[in-house]
Amino acid sequence: MTTTLPPVPSGAPSDSAAFAAHSAGPIAANESSGPPAESHLHVDDAHHIDVKGLTKILDGRWAEMRAWGREISADPAFARPMDVSKEEHRAMTLERLKELAKRNWSAQMLPESLGGDNDPGGNLAAFEELVAADPSLQIKAGVQFGLFASAILHLGTEEHHRKWLAKTMSLELPGIYAMTEIGHGSDVSAVGTTALYDADTEEFIIQTPFRAATKDYLGNAALHGHAAVVFAQLISKGVNHGVHCFFVPIRENGEVLPGISIEDDGQKGGLNGIDNGRIAFDHVRVPRTNLLNRYGDVAPDGTYTSPIASPGRRFFTMLTTLVQGRVSLSGAAINAAELALGIAITYGSQRRQFADFTGINEVVLLDYQLHQRRLFPLLARTYAAAFAQENLLHAFHEVFSGENDTDENREDLETLAAALKPNSTWLALDAIQTSREACGGAGYMAENRLVGLHDDLDIYATFEGDNHILLQLVGKRLLGEYANSLKGMDAGDVTKFITSRAETISARHTPWRRLLQSASDLGSVRRTAASLRDPDLQLELISTRAESMVEELSLNLRQAPNMPKEKAAALVNSHQVELIETAKAHIDVILLTAFNEGLAKVEDEATRAVLVRLRDLFALTTIERELSWYLMNGHLSLGRARTLSDYIARLLTKIRPHALDLVAAFGYTQEHWRAPISSGLERERQVQAAEYYRHHRASNNAPIDEKVLYKRNLETKKRMK
Repeated sequence: MTTTLPPVPSGAPSDSAAFAAHSAGPIAANESSGPPAESHLHVDDAHHIDVKGLTKILDGRWAEMRAWGREISADPAFARPMDVSKEEHRAMTLERLKELAKRNWSAQMLPESLGGDNDPGGNLAAFEELVAADPSLQIKAGVQFGLFASAILHLGTEEHHRKWLAKTMSLELPGIYAMTEIGHGSDVSAVGTTALYDADTEEFIIQTPFRAATKDYLGNAALHGHAAVVFAQLISKGVNHGVHCFFVPIRENGEVLPGISIEDDGQKGGLNGIDNGRIAFDHVRVPRTNLLNRYGDVAPDGTYTSPIASPGRRFFTMLTTLVQGRVSLSGAAINAAELALGIAITYGSQRRQFADFTGINEVVLLDYQLHQRRLFPLLARTYAAAFAQENLLHAFHEVFSGENDTDENREDLETLAAALKPNSTWLALDAIQTSREACGGAGYMAENRLVGLHDDLDIYATFEGDNHILLQLVGKRLLGEYANSLKGMDAGDVTKFITSRAETISARHTPWRRLLQSASDLGSVRRTAASLRDPDLQLELISTRAESMVEELSLNLRQAPNMPKEKAAALVNSHQVELIETAKAHIDVILLTAFNEGLAKVEDEATRAVLVRLRDLFALTTIERELSWYLMNGHLSLGRARTLSDYIARLLTKIRPHALDLVAAFGYTQEHWRAPISSGLERERQVQAAEYYRHHRASNNAPIDEKVLYKRNLETKKRMK
């Protein structure tokens, strides 16, 4: 049986008109002849956001490159397909990548001597925007240009550049980045693949000695890759010189070369436009000159030389290409969060559910406090992450463009990337899932993008290093910095310092400081709440937690250097969770600092006023998340803690009128969202429903609601008594 819906009333806005007039908000189901109102909320007319100006600030230094990336992402020819097979999606993604190559995609990353612009920051800014088109296309482009080509560029020398780089950039030479192994994912230094040098033939013999050493999850491996950059243990003259990178041909004329075994990884949870596969090598010989030898070389007689004497430092230097992946994944994940929140907040500003106090009008979803409580803190954290990502891009560009390439800056870049990539990818998954749920059943429909985004972004949390492994790197760096701060002291001073700090930490776990603070807070709740709005106090609270956790962890591990290795390892392992939490606390400081720096760039007073509220929401929900720590350690009193939820609730109400402008400032439109629920169709449905019920109530044929009849009967019975 087919049900025919009544036609949309004349005068209802078209999709494009509804979208263009998003600031007017959803339609109220009322009986007035005038234009329906957005909601029952009062809009603060004094604070109208300068959307274009805010977009310019968010886009940062590489706004033009982001605009180019968004232009490509908005093109339907690059959109993520639905209802296609894995094979069709793979073929489509390859053709799209070839089209990008025709447009000189990623040429910006090349130095001017190789025909590029030496603009690695701009290159990544554009790359991050591809997530709005099809994440499969983005990741395949990342494999080809960001990993395969970058390995040749950064680990190879002029001869390698001349032989392979132009073909790589034009996609005449599709490539594979063969680092990850089944048995060793994040632990690259322990890969099992070997490259044994044969001085008689001046060749390296690439070998997979056991199953766990099989290279796996490799993009372009199953079908499209012609060559691979293979990370293997370089062995020459009986010495293992550690992991190095080798250029290894894989296919010729479409046929897999002898000694190489390839298996298709098959269907995945997402990113099925990429032909992931696994590769094993059986005595595959490559010329000595196929060693990408910028940081380590082997002479014809097998003598090994390197400009970097330390094997450990050499290894981390050669893994520079991984940093690019982490930086770009962080930015892409933030963009995915922006897309999801844009869809959900737009839909939530139009979709109505349950009657309001009039019994006639239905309430807009975004007017419900719970809806705001779910979405707005994620919106605030996404803004913080976007500001922090701009700083990360600057740090990346300084190193990779050569503007300020120092050992210290490389180390800082490594640490910042290792901190922000986990935050951004977990944020994306949280934002997408919460947005999906906030859109109800409509959010579960594939056409509305959210489930597809979640499928594709899920793997970002373990791409280029499992997030928890990266956080361990951050934690260890923090411990190292803390240890360095003690180096200027002699042994006696260090002992006194440690003793005093241990006493201080012990005092944090007593009620004394909390009692003192409680006494100072007994006066005015308003004063207590006002103090939490102080940006200096917010930063102090979040910074103090991070500093205290580093200090306490350092003190707990202070005996490790003096222990036997086995006991030291056990001690460190027993504090692994604290190490991860310490890194997360440090990330909160990075995000709040970046948000404050971003605010300083806003000149429009109205925009700044709204962003201050959004910053406050980020800071206070971050503090609220760790409230137990602040209470247990005496940094917040119970009185002050009680004001948190009330003040957060007030912030939600103040942010609500500006929610659509805040997501519009991300720079995405319906061309990027490509979700029917964000297109204005819901607005039209609400107009149609309102018109239907208005005419229905005005007609003489409308049935009486049983509830109304029941109420009348009760009133009649009361009068009769």
